[in-house]
Amino acid sequence: MNSEAKTYLSLRLLAPLSLSFHFALRWIFPEPNIPIDLILYNLTGIFIAFTIYYSPQFNDRSAQIALAAGIAIWSIGSFISTFNAFYEMHLPPVVIDISYSLFYPLILFGLIRTLTFKRRITSVELLESIIITLGASSILAALLLKPAMLSFEGSAASVYFSILYPLGDLVLVSIALALFFIQSPSARAEIFLLGILIFATTDFYFLWASAHGNYAFAALTDDGWLLGLAIMGEALWHGGGGERVSERITALAATTSLVMSSGILIFAAMNPTYFPSFVLIPCIATITLAFFRMSLALRRVRISHEDQELARIDELTGLPNRRRFLAELEKLRRKEGSLLLLDLDGFKPVNDLYGHAIGDLLLRHIAERFSRIITEDGLLARLGGDEFGVIIYGEPHIASEIAHALRASLSYPITVSGHVASVGVSIGHVINNDESTSEVLLRRADHAMYEAKRSGLGILAWPIQA
Repeated sequence: MNSEAKTYLSLRLLAPLSLSFHFALRWIFPEPNIPIDLILYNLTGIFIAFTIYYSPQFNDRSAQIALAAGIAIWSIGSFISTFNAFYEMHLPPVVIDISYSLFYPLILFGLIRTLTFKRRITSVELLESIIITLGASSILAALLLKPAMLSFEGSAASVYFSILYPLGDLVLVSIALALFFIQSPSARAEIFLLGILIFATTDFYFLWASAHGNYAFAALTDDGWLLGLAIMGEALWHGGGGERVSERITALAATTSLVMSSGILIFAAMNPTYFPSFVLIPCIATITLAFFRMSLALRRVRISHEDQELARIDELTGLPNRRRFLAELEKLRRKEGSLLLLDLDGFKPVNDLYGHAIGDLLLRHIAERFSRIITEDGLLARLGGDEFGVIIYGEPHIASEIAHALRASLSYPITVSGHVASVGVSIGHVINNDESTSEVLLRRADHAMYEAKRSGLGILAWPIQA
């Protein structure tokens, strides 16, 4: 075993050994004490975060960071909670709630990335993870707050957060199960799911025991949280591919959270005394993030649309390119219309004499002249080099008139950067007969254009008369 393999093995065993050591000491010394419960317990959580952060390189890096950060933040909350239990000088309890609340979106994001093996993260996906966990768990907690107040002691805020975390567990378990069943089985998915189930079960037991007054601080059952986290960390040391989670599923879940959050706010406006004000804060945050996500999604769609348009545009002339032309040609086959294929006469000598820069400018001028002639429902495209294509809808005589106008547009010279160039154009004209394929139409138009050039007629329609 080389040194690198030994290092990886040491990191992998660090958290399990620390957890085992804590469990053994807790068994031997059942009374709560600072070295075991404040230091070793929470240090084990940090070890689990390190185990995930330095897991093998075949993992998605953003998933490693999210999971490690989530567990580290959870450990901070756990440390403060334990510290306050041992010392009279209390650290701010709000940090505990913030730490435990941040844990869920980070774990959800890491869960999706880990089990789907996605190679690229988008800001929309990150926001969706936060919206789903924040929205779903806080909304359910708000709905259950009134019934829970009858069973739990403490302020409304403490009861709210007491039920918020198990609901976050339910969200994690639901999504983990969904990912588990929609893709091929893998050791990674099975181990990760097991870790989430153990963590969630521990949360549910804590809630039940607290409600019945049976929970004892620093009990052996508290190690269930660490065991669940350690098993999640172990999952990253196992291979196993997954499929990309459907964007429609996550978008639907985020939209549902938005609608339900809006419903909570509407209900609160109609019944101002029903919900405490702090319950509405996560709902407002969910709506804000949802609209921010929507703006990012719309921007991504716009950019994608622009990219698609650029892929269909000729960079030199700004006309549609061959790809766009062929797509339109498929539409022509189902309508009445004609295809014109144009090839410039005398362009190559000008290009050779004055250079490609002048040749490119000449092509732009020609494209502008041609564009003034084509009707709004027609299409002019540059197919490559000095070849153009035109699709005209309507009766054949319309295309014939446009063909003569195109040829006439080059009947007088063009001045480009002080150089005067005279070029002509040969045109092949094919009428769509609803029976020919796109390939046949192009071949006939090309043949007609070649004969028009060879014979000097300028314009020739298919079928060619012998």
